[in-house]
Amino acid sequence: MSLMTRGQDTTDETAHSAGLTLRIPGEARILIVNDNNSETERLKSLFPGMGFMSETAKGITDACEAAKLGRFQVVVSVPLMRDGSWRRLIDVANHHDLGFEVILLARTFDLTEWANALNDGAFDVLDAAHELPKAALAAVCASWAAYLKGAGPQPRSRPKAASPQKAA
Repeated sequence: MSLMTRGQDTTDETAHSAGLTLRIPGEARILIVNDNNSETERLKSLFPGMGFMSETAKGITDACEAAKLGRFQVVVSVPLMRDGSWRRLIDVANHHDLGFEVILLARTFDLTEWANALNDGAFDVLDAAHELPKAALAAVCASWAAYLKGAGPQPRSRPKAASPQKAA
């Protein structure tokens, strides 16, 4: 199984042979935007295994309102819903200076649409019919990209150790 994101190719074999484990940064939250209940349930079952807490939205408008709160590092969305396009999510992220990443689950994208989506700000585009299980791995990679852009929970600061006092 391979995961392709913005031109990088990582396989399970290379990850295991290198002794690396994919982990998410901090307490990552994911928003699933989909009106297909079976796809949504499949995604909701995949993400906890990778350490994500997930929420759902049944439309782009609801997703944009939820995203404005700044709780999410990753949004997994279908490209087009009755109330708008995934590009509204990118507009919200840019307007409110939010660093979340958007992964698209497309059913009928051709190569040109895939390339346009990446150019317009999508982190990755997955084929909803065949690549749904890869969404969790793509979300891990996207959560790190979002973390590096400053999205999500900030690392907890450690309390400063008491400095040793000089004996008088």
